[in-house]
Amino acid sequence: MAYPVLDLHCDTADRLAWQSVDRRYHTLANLEGFDPIRSEHETTPSLAQGDGHLTLASMGATPWAQCFACFIYDEFPPEETPRFFRQVMDHLESELNRNDNAIALARSAADIRPALEGGKHVAVKSIENARLFAADPDLVHEVACEGVLMASLSWNAQGPLASGHDVEDAGITPLGAEVIRRMEDERMILDVSHLNDTCFDDVVRLATRPFVASHSNSRAVCGHLRNLTDSQFAEIRDRGGLVGLNYCPDFLRDDASVHEPTADDLCRHIEHWLDLGGEDIIALGSDFDGTDLPACISSAAKMPEIQAAFEHRFGEALTRKLCSENALAFFERWGS
Repeated sequence: MAYPVLDLHCDTADRLAWQSVDRRYHTLANLEGFDPIRSEHETTPSLAQGDGHLTLASMGATPWAQCFACFIYDEFPPEETPRFFRQVMDHLESELNRNDNAIALARSAADIRPALEGGKHVAVKSIENARLFAADPDLVHEVACEGVLMASLSWNAQGPLASGHDVEDAGITPLGAEVIRRMEDERMILDVSHLNDTCFDDVVRLATRPFVASHSNSRAVCGHLRNLTDSQFAEIRDRGGLVGLNYCPDFLRDDASVHEPTADDLCRHIEHWLDLGGEDIIALGSDFDGTDLPACISSAAKMPEIQAAFEHRFGEALTRKLCSENALAFFERWGS
């Protein structure tokens, strides 16, 4: 059986829009860090079908809600980012409108479950590395009104709001603290994936509402600094947050360059989190179209096989919770 999916992170919006955004952004971006075009043969990326990890065709019959992040490059000056964000999200909306028989845009958390139950796939807007808020904090309110439900404050480098794991000791900036406050006022979910440990500790001090790690794994299972320590996971758990399992090989096992991760490696992270009492906060955060993927989950089309592996290991009830129910419950609590 196909369990519904609510996936907390992909970079598909950038992949779809990249060829149509201003060429200036191509010049500014460091494509060695992230190249949104996954195939040189795909001249016109499409949400409907194509070479990407995530398409409507690869979702198939699985009921699917997907958080589509606008990923903003560390190299973009903050004042350059609002226009880039608009171009990416406008392109995403044009793709959604072109396929409105199959997928609906959720403009609030309350929209997600009804659309899924109505037989449609669902798109949720989010932002990865919300540098545009440094250009103008009032944009928090503006984009929240446009249906952006979640945002992170950094990618890998030091930024105007916060810093990623490439920088060890830089914390949340005063402007970042203001943005966190404004996000909470607007009921926009704070995503702590990519924050370094110092910034995570600052979030614990500053945040008054639950927060999520949309696409981060367990550092106890795989030691990459992008993964969560047990104490960080426990903090998210105790606050009623959410953690999305990332399929990036380097975050799944320490020797991924030698041994390709399998479904068993995904399960090892889940099992560790279950041992930490995380049954109600584990979700999926694929990172589709944002990283290379192992063969076991090389596209959304592989999800039924992964769900079968989860069901075999964890049973039907827990598989349903980690594939969608935990995330749906969190969004509904947040939006109420």
